[in-house]
Amino acid sequence: MSRLFKELTPVHVAQERFMKIVRPIDRSERLPIEECSGRVLAEDVISSVNVPHYRRAAMDGYALRAEETLGASRTSPVLFTQSETIAPQTCVRVHTGSPLPLGADAVVMIEETEAVDHDLVEVRAQVHPYENVSEIGEDIKRGELVLHEGHLLRPVDISVLASIRLPHATVHQKPIVSIIPTGDELIPRERREPPRPGEIIETNTLMTELYARKWGATTNVSKILPDDPESIRDAIRENLGSDMIILCGGTSVGEKDHAPRVIEEMGRILTRGIRASPGKPTTLAEVRGRPVLCMPGYPVAGYVALQLFAKPAIRKLAHLPELPENRTKLPLREKITSRIGYLTFARIKIEENTARPVMTSGASILSSITRSDGYTIIPENTEGYEKGGSVEIILAE
Repeated sequence: MSRLFKELTPVHVAQERFMKIVRPIDRSERLPIEECSGRVLAEDVISSVNVPHYRRAAMDGYALRAEETLGASRTSPVLFTQSETIAPQTCVRVHTGSPLPLGADAVVMIEETEAVDHDLVEVRAQVHPYENVSEIGEDIKRGELVLHEGHLLRPVDISVLASIRLPHATVHQKPIVSIIPTGDELIPRERREPPRPGEIIETNTLMTELYARKWGATTNVSKILPDDPESIRDAIRENLGSDMIILCGGTSVGEKDHAPRVIEEMGRILTRGIRASPGKPTTLAEVRGRPVLCMPGYPVAGYVALQLFAKPAIRKLAHLPELPENRTKLPLREKITSRIGYLTFARIKIEENTARPVMTSGASILSSITRSDGYTIIPENTEGYEKGGSVEIILAE
């Protein structure tokens, strides 16, 4: 393989190629519902009970026979006797959720009544049958499809599962993502001695691991590998049991960038270099049916590669539904320049309801992301944005 980027691939083309080889995993597991928030159902949920399972008052007030309130109003109230049971022209005090007394078919709200004696109540509004009454199965009926397979469970959904007395749910397992850092210059962040000139604390793995988990995966993290083809080959081989492999570093065109050549020997390269700034050295591949992302070693370029490829791939593996990103539009405080022919990721700081560019270049300046609130994407055929123009900002997660 030539070490030069012969032809860079437009980002949208690279995304299409990569996502075609990503297949949702087919493993599932049964978990207590308390552990299922944020997980995706692997089977339909059908209720075996009615909710509610009894007729109940939907309001605080008095249960009675609706026909006996005919003509009741504030100027012409109807008098009822308060009792413990329903009989002609009697009412029973009820609270929201109380069982509806036998013989009653409606509830008049407490606001529409007036106690005139210790056991006499004026009803000042007419009610119709079943008014302010929750019928059996009004919320959920026995045999009803409650949630479809593929539904992303939220806390409110877990509450619904509890209401139908479901202690467990079958959900799709989380995909396993293996993360392999490479580079002779890298040192583990746990090392007590400070880095010497030429050494770099390895942080891409931490960023990648945390994002992978945030997006719905579990992770396996390898030790830092030297820039050695055999070591990279062995690490990839050892992690082929995972659902996706991410290599951190070793993707550019230097003498020590061995990852693409090793992967080409083991599988096939889908894309070698993309038209993104930062992020150009990104390599996408497939090895024995596993999607492989080789993200650049420069951290901002690596961040871009994760957003463009790892995020949608992991979510697809995990059966997670596609959701729109959190975006906003604001006017620019300053002009943004970009590189024609490249999809440019410009970091943005939001100040006083305006967008201030932080940086458009500088793939190694990770703190530029920390100092920003998000980024705007400048299309390949656009030469930046003028001051005062409105830009769409993807808010950082």
